[in-house]
Amino acid sequence: MSKRFTVTLPDSVFEDLEVLADAQGRPTANLAAFLIEIGIKETKERGEFPEKPQTSKAKKAKEDG
Repeated sequence: MSKRFTVTLPDSVFEDLEVLADAQGRPTANLAAFLIEIGIKETKERGEFPEKPQTSKAKKAKEDG
């Protein structure tokens, strides 16, 4: 499932994003989503991403286990 949210960018960054998206023949929002995905992946690969908190079900299973 995909989620939607709003991002506010400086004009110059948005303009660069539009230029790159046009050059690649893709929608600006699609390129923005891809760049965010790549940024998260690279952050994880560098070990800079915090561990996700466990869900309530996972915590209970661990406690019961």
